[in-house]
Amino acid sequence: MTASRNELAKIISRALLSASDRSLLPSSSSRRTWTPQLEQTLHRLGYRHSLNPTLVATVIDPFLLNQHSLAFGFFNWAAQQTGFFHTSLTYNSILKSLSLSRNFNAVHKLLHQVKAQNIRLDPSIYSLLISSHIMAKKTQAAFSIFSGISSSIFHIGPETCNLLLAALSSDGYIGYARKLFDDMILRGVSLSTLGFGVFIMRFCTTSELGETLSLLDEVGKGDVSGINGSIIAVLVVHGLCLQSRVPEAISVLDELRKRNFKPDFMAYRIVAEALRLMGGVVDVEKVLKKKRKLGVAPRANDYREFILSLITERLINEAKELGQVIVDGNFPIQDDVLNALIGSVSTIDPSCALKFLNFMLGKESFPTLLTLSNLCRSLCKHRKIDEMVEVFKVLSAKGYFVDLECYNVMISFLCKAGRVKEAYQVLLDMKKKGLSPEVSSYNSLMEACCREDLLRPAKRLWDEMFASGCGGNLKTYNILICKFSVVGQAEEAHRLFSHMLEKGVAPDTTTYKSLLEGLCQGKKLETALQVFKKSSGQDPMLAQSILGRFVAASMLLRDYAYDNSDPHVKLLKCLADAGEVTRAIEHINWVRDNSPHMLHEINTELLASLSSSSKPEPILQLIQEVQEKSLVSRNGS
Repeated sequence: MTASRNELAKIISRALLSASDRSLLPSSSSRRTWTPQLEQTLHRLGYRHSLNPTLVATVIDPFLLNQHSLAFGFFNWAAQQTGFFHTSLTYNSILKSLSLSRNFNAVHKLLHQVKAQNIRLDPSIYSLLISSHIMAKKTQAAFSIFSGISSSIFHIGPETCNLLLAALSSDGYIGYARKLFDDMILRGVSLSTLGFGVFIMRFCTTSELGETLSLLDEVGKGDVSGINGSIIAVLVVHGLCLQSRVPEAISVLDELRKRNFKPDFMAYRIVAEALRLMGGVVDVEKVLKKKRKLGVAPRANDYREFILSLITERLINEAKELGQVIVDGNFPIQDDVLNALIGSVSTIDPSCALKFLNFMLGKESFPTLLTLSNLCRSLCKHRKIDEMVEVFKVLSAKGYFVDLECYNVMISFLCKAGRVKEAYQVLLDMKKKGLSPEVSSYNSLMEACCREDLLRPAKRLWDEMFASGCGGNLKTYNILICKFSVVGQAEEAHRLFSHMLEKGVAPDTTTYKSLLEGLCQGKKLETALQVFKKSSGQDPMLAQSILGRFVAASMLLRDYAYDNSDPHVKLLKCLADAGEVTRAIEHINWVRDNSPHMLHEINTELLASLSSSSKPEPILQLIQEVQEKSLVSRNGS
C-alpha cells in the first residue's frame, strides 16, 4: 500500500514539474508558478478518485517540498475536489514547504484555517515556522505563532525557544521576551547561553538591578548546565555600562559571583574602562585589584563558540558588541572568529569591521579571501571607497597579494568602485611580478571602462589581452558587443561577433539580443538577418527567445526596403527556420498590401531555396501563402 502510494505521488509530482517546465519561456530563469494548465494536467492524469490526505501530503513532502508555488497550488486544487477534506497530515506537509519560502501571507492564512478547524499540527511544524520568521526578521510574527501554542512549548524544543528569546530581545521586544522567559521557566524548558545571554543583556539596560538579580535567581533554581556563567556576567556588566550605570555594574560583580556567574577578567575590565572614562582613577584601581584577586582568565574557546553562534543566528549587533569588548581589552581571540566578525559586522557597521581587521593585522594575521571579499562588498555598498583602497594598500604593503586569485579580488572591487586607473595599475604590477592576469581581471576592467564610456581604453585592453596570450571568453565578447551596440557602433559589434565565432566561442541570448538591437537601430538589416539566421542554426530555442528583438528588423524592413525583394525573402526564411510561420504570413500580408509587385519575385526565390532548405515544410506553407496573395492581388487589380 505504501509503495503504491509513493509511486502514485511520484507520478503526480513528475507530471506537475514537467508541465510547469514546458510553460517556462526558453532561456528563462523564472520560478515555477501554478497555472490553469497544471490543473488540466491533473485532470488528464485521472487520479482524482484516488485522492486522499495521505497521498496529497506525500506529493508535497517530499516530492514538491522545495517547489513552494506548485506545492501550494496542488494543496488548493485538492481542496476543490469533491469529497476531499484537508487534515493535519496535509497541513503539516504544506506548512513545512512554505516554511522554506517567504510566502508568509499564505502561512498565516493556513494557520487561521488550522485554528478555525481545531486541527492539531505537529509541534515540529510550529518550530519550523517560528525559525523561518526569525530568519526573515519577523520576530513579532514569530512570537504571535508561539503565543497561539504556548501550552506546547516543551514540545517545540529548547533550541527554538532560546532562538526566539534572543531574537525578541535583540529587536527590542523586551516585554514579549519576558513573557517567553517566564513560560520557559514555568514549564522547565532549558535555557542556553545564547537565549538567556542576549535576553539578560538587553533586559538589564531598562530594568532595575533588583529585577535583573531576581531573574538570575530564577535561572539558578533550574538546570544551568547549558549556560556559561562567565559569559552571562560579561553581558550583564556590559549592558549596565552601556547605560552609564557604572556604580550598579561595580556592585553586580559581587552579586554575580555569589550566584555562581563568576566574572572573568573581561567583566572587570569593562567596569574599569567605564570608570576610567568617568575619571574615577581610585575606583579603577579598586576594580583592578578585585580582578587580580577574584577574577578568572576568559576561556577563548567559550567566547569563540558563543560569538560564532550569534553570527550564525544573525544576531550581528550582539556579536559586534562582544567582539569590541574582546578587541578593546586585547583578550585572546581566534582568527576564524575575527574573520567571521569582519565579514558579518561589515554589513551593518563597516567602520567597526575595519577595526577588527586592523586588530587582526596587528596580530600578524591575514583575513581569508572570502572575508576580504565580504568586507569590500560592504564597503562598496556603503560608499566607503577610500577606506577600501586604503585596505588594499595596507595589505599590499604586508605582502598579502601573492597569487592570481588575490589579485582578481582586488581588481574586481576596484572596478566595481569605478577606480579604473588603480585597477589597471594593479594589472601592471601583476605583470611586473611575473603573473599573467586571467580573463576575469580583463573582463572586470573592460566592464568598468564601458560603464564609464571609456571605449578607447577598453579597446586597448582588448588588444593587450590577446597580445599577452589571454583569449577572451563569452563574457568578454558580450561586454564589448553590448557597449558597441548601445553607442551606435554596430559594425564594430558585428566584427567582434565574427571574431568570437572564429575563436569557437558560442554566442548566447545576451549576445544576439544586443547585436540585433544595435544592427536594427543602425539599419543594418541584411546583417541582422544573417545574425538571426545564425542563431536559428545554432539553437532553435535560442532563436525563439530573441525573436522579440527581431520584430524591429521586420518593421524597419517595411520602411526601408520597398523595392528590393531579397531582404524580405531572407526575413521570411529566417522566420520559417525559427518555426514562426504566423509572423512570416503577417509580413507577406504587409507586402501584398504595400508592394504587391514583389510577390512574384518572393515566390520565385522561395521556390529556388526549397532544395537547399533543412526545413522545407514551413517554406512550402509560405510559398502557398504567397501564391494565394499574388492571385488575390491580380484579381483585385
